[in-house]
Amino acid sequence: MMLVANSCLAKLLFTSALLGNTIWALKNDLEQISYQDPLCIFRGYLMHATVGAQFDSYLLQAIYRYMTVVYPTRLFWQRKQFQGFLVGLIWVCAFIFAIPHIATGEIQYNADNQICDTPFRLSFIIIYNIVYVYFIPLYGILFIYVKLILYVKEINKRVTTINPVSRAQRELKMVHRIVILVSILLVLGVPYTIFIIMGFFTQPPKYHLRISFTFIYVALLFIMITLFQFTDPVKTYLMTKIKRQSNIIAATTV
Repeated sequence: MMLVANSCLAKLLFTSALLGNTIWALKNDLEQISYQDPLCIFRGYLMHATVGAQFDSYLLQAIYRYMTVVYPTRLFWQRKQFQGFLVGLIWVCAFIFAIPHIATGEIQYNADNQICDTPFRLSFIIIYNIVYVYFIPLYGILFIYVKLILYVKEINKRVTTINPVSRAQRELKMVHRIVILVSILLVLGVPYTIFIIMGFFTQPPKYHLRISFTFIYVALLFIMITLFQFTDPVKTYLMTKIKRQSNIIAATTV
């Protein structure tokens, strides 16, 4: 639960930074002005830091699932204190990771898109972003997913008791859900990726950031819906509350 809550916190902070950018862009659009507010650079920094923390949090969840299945006797890995240390570590790494964006002045105000972000062009910061935020966590999660699939197949052949198998299958299912969440981000992040690659060779379209972030908003909506479907206790609680409220309204009407 601690690791899941950590992923939700990263998503909340990332969404808050996006929302702040959207509100400011809408205000400037309505007033037909181009103006960089004092927090614009900070929101750009926060977006880069929290998106890194988000992917790292998914990787941390996948590693935890793998360790509890393959090395169940290593109890130190399952201690709350150790997991809390790892959560703190990925946040420190995420905010340190985003410092070069500020130090190099790469987070810049784009007047056409009314947002502060890294320009889409061939640069060290862009490559640095891609490797840290996407390649390392993504391939780490996929590697763990494949390893767990192979492990479940192996213990299915040699284990006679049902408990280790069912536990491994349950954890594999959880990693599969993490893969689904990451896949939603990647699929709906395709326009963002296309514009980055385009920036290596030519100037992206005028409103490329607005288009990219529109797809990211949709991705966040789908992720919240997917998390709701995956989190059975929350879903059961909300459905019970809605049903109870409906019964109260129906009784009052009668």
